[in-house]
Amino acid sequence: MIYDKENIFAKILRGEIPCDKIYEDEYILSFNDINPQAKMHILIIPKDPYIDVADFLQNAKAQYQTNFWASVNIIIDNLALRDKGFQIKTHKGKDGGQEVFHFHLHLLSNS
Repeated sequence: MIYDKENIFAKILRGEIPCDKIYEDEYILSFNDINPQAKMHILIIPKDPYIDVADFLQNAKAQYQTNFWASVNIIIDNLALRDKGFQIKTHKGKDGGQEVFHFHLHLLSNS
């Protein structure tokens, strides 16, 4: 599969589609999901074009991966979720439930 530069997350990253931004740095953009599945449902996407988690783990440089997860950690702290509890989910491929083929995490909490 080739990365589709016209997927909705690519368009959000380019500023073509607005989002309700939660946190952004040079590695990630996070924003509220427009169809929340929990009281808090945030999408976290890398700014670089990876199709899914397997593509990210296989092709992102180690330093990029480290910085991506450090940014996820900042979001968890900023939202005071560390002690309250949360879920992090991702999907890989159509059979895994992936709908947008840009690697993304779902950060969910009922706090």
